[in-house]
Amino acid sequence: MIQPGSALRAALNGISGILVTPFDAQDRPVPYRLAPIVDRAVRAGVHILVANGNTSEFYGLTTAEAEAMVHGAAEVVAGRVPLVAGVGRGIGDACALARASRKAGAAALMVHQPPDPFVAPRGVVAYVRRVAEAAEGLPIVLYLRNDGIGLDAIEALCNIPEVVGVKWASPTPLRLGECIRRTAGRDIAWVGGLAETWAPPLYAVGARGFTSGLINVWPEHSVAIHAALEAGDYGRAAALIETMEPFEALRAEEGNGTNVTVVKASLQLMGEDCGPTRPPSAWPLTPRADAELRRNLAAWGLTRHAAAE
Repeated sequence: MIQPGSALRAALNGISGILVTPFDAQDRPVPYRLAPIVDRAVRAGVHILVANGNTSEFYGLTTAEAEAMVHGAAEVVAGRVPLVAGVGRGIGDACALARASRKAGAAALMVHQPPDPFVAPRGVVAYVRRVAEAAEGLPIVLYLRNDGIGLDAIEALCNIPEVVGVKWASPTPLRLGECIRRTAGRDIAWVGGLAETWAPPLYAVGARGFTSGLINVWPEHSVAIHAALEAGDYGRAAALIETMEPFEALRAEEGNGTNVTVVKASLQLMGEDCGPTRPPSAWPLTPRADAELRRNLAAWGLTRHAAAE
């Protein structure tokens, strides 16, 4: 658990950068390839880095691979910023990953919302309590993608002593505002979990900070958006978000199936090959999407490739 005013609590109000999982030619995770990505993000001022998030293809990894990635990411990050480790899936896997993440030196856990088709609101509370027990007091950030479990259940989750933050990944700012009101006495960090594009409306009801996959590619732009929001300059934030919107639009294609594909394709074009994505993610990009991505990266000065005609 952390105290108000601690470094981790302050960092949760910043950018939570979700790292990719690099694969080699034999489809094996190779954490050391994160080095240039992590170095760039830390130099730019990204506040937190996350291993085993959705941009990390968490659900495409075995539990053993996820354990290897949190240990490898911790070595690369080397304590320069807090490392948050994603855990989830079946309760046994989640608890095993919690223990492995603690051993790796993670500063906190990010608990993925259980994707089981038979999820009871009180069952989610029991799930998080079991993970907290396995983590032996390590701070917990909830990753809430579906607020359908109800406000009472969300409030109960926030009353678990180890829970210090919530990444709100539901496009429902008014419900977020009500949750913030209900938990005002707990100093919960309410983080925008829908990346840069949804950060302004979530900020407007009280969230601070946001998650980002863009930081793998262009962390300076994410940091500029965060600075604008923190300064209350919504006009500048909107202009910066408009600049990156083509990148996010490409990630949203094929039912969000190109979300990580675009990030990894960008890294290849930047000379930092992290391998392909795993099925059921889409790979490679379609020729049309690939050409558009090349144009955007060249226009933003991220590659030396000439913009496609």
